Amino acid sequence: MDKRTLTFLTIGLIFMLSGIEYAVILPTIWRYLQILEAPPYFLGLGLSAFSLSGLLTGPLFGFWSDRSKSTKSIILFSNLFEIAGNFMYFIGYSKWLLLSSRFVAGIGAGAGSSIFGFLTRSTLPEERAGIFAAIMACRQAGLLVGPAFNLFLRLCDFKLGPFVVNKYTSPGIFMCLLWVLLQFVVLAIYWDVPPISSEEGAIMMETKREEEEEEVPLMGSDEEQVHSYRAVNSDQLETSTSSEMQPVHGSSNPFKNFNASREFLREEVIVVLTAQFITFFNQTALETMVTPLTQRYFSFGELGNSLMYSLCGVEVILGFFFVRWLSRKVEDRVVLAVGLVICCTACVWCLIFLCNPRGGYGWELSAFIIGVFLQLLGLPFVAVSQVSLFSKVTAEKTQGFSQGVRRSVGGLATILGPLWAGGLTNNLYIMLGMMLALLIMITVMTALSYERLAEPRVVHCAQSSDSGG
Repeated sequence: MDKRTLTFLTIGLIFMLSGIEYAVILPTIWRYLQILEAPPYFLGLGLSAFSLSGLLTGPLFGFWSDRSKSTKSIILFSNLFEIAGNFMYFIGYSKWLLLSSRFVAGIGAGAGSSIFGFLTRSTLPEERAGIFAAIMACRQAGLLVGPAFNLFLRLCDFKLGPFVVNKYTSPGIFMCLLWVLLQFVVLAIYWDVPPISSEEGAIMMETKREEEEEEVPLMGSDEEQVHSYRAVNSDQLETSTSSEMQPVHGSSNPFKNFNASREFLREEVIVVLTAQFITFFNQTALETMVTPLTQRYFSFGELGNSLMYSLCGVEVILGFFFVRWLSRKVEDRVVLAVGLVICCTACVWCLIFLCNPRGGYGWELSAFIIGVFLQLLGLPFVAVSQVSLFSKVTAEKTQGFSQGVRRSVGGLATILGPLWAGGLTNNLYIMLGMMLALLIMITVMTALSYERLAEPRVVHCAQSSDSGG
């Protein structure tokens, strides 16, 4: 395998480990906190601390990668926080140390913005959604196999020097060792491969020129758009031949002419960021709601919930791979529109059949299964399309920082979603009603901005004329 493929496989492994970490820690953290005499609200604090630190550090790691044009050193550095955070979780000792451990581990997760920035620069626009889908499926695979590790971690009962290893502390040392092993994998088979634009830019423009002669531009000749993106891409095109033999990090400062308001306060960017927020808000709200709901209506125990989450994981992984295939056939905005329609349908179904369930046990369970199936069916469509679209409507040179902003918006949603749902598990009409209102809002926004939700192809024409002149 070539360096690019090995690097992408390593990225997939990083995301799989993040899924495994969530899956092995989540089932035991509540009981762990109880043993440490923590009040109930510490569970929410512990889960939010991880998202909060990732929210804060994502843009910083992204800024670092944009300036240095290197992600390998950033990944190695950020993984140190994952190692330290999980070791702190293993030590336990007090509820405050446990809370701090999740915050520290979340700092390491902030490097995801650098990784998405790297993927944007290292992929062609037409293959990007498929690669993003595969990476996201890796995290879901981690969530799926994580419970299998819990089967043997729960049997741990011994001492390691002064430390006690039991079913509550063992997830910490287990993940600590996995992140240490990942450091060696990154050192061995991860490379900062040159950006596609500087390696194959001239060839891409030649092949795209013929295609675009037959295509109607999907966006109008908005002067600000042309100026903004020509400044980004023509720069890369001009340096593609002269800098072919130069080191990657010898490029100029990507933030030299950067303007945050011009970059993020554009119609298409606001729509995609709103989709990001609503997707994560609704997803985490549903995750919070599901367990109390199954306990109340169906008397699901630990085994029933584990089976349900496993089946959900399989559906989501299959969904990501279907979207990976579909993204080669249709545009990202079509995938986004389909996903939003599915999510709205799922929310309407849940409002009708789950808020005030009637009929026997069999009918109620069937209605619940259909509702969950529809909710999860729409998730891969929206998740993949909005990440891919965001990478195409924001400047490539500052992609790490931009992806950090996007992930911070998602992080904020993962904090607010459980807080919203946690207090409304007994009032599903309000909870699901708000979710449906948000979905209708983003669907209308997508419809009104549909023409702008595409890669600004008009820019390529401008590039071609530049290179010709």
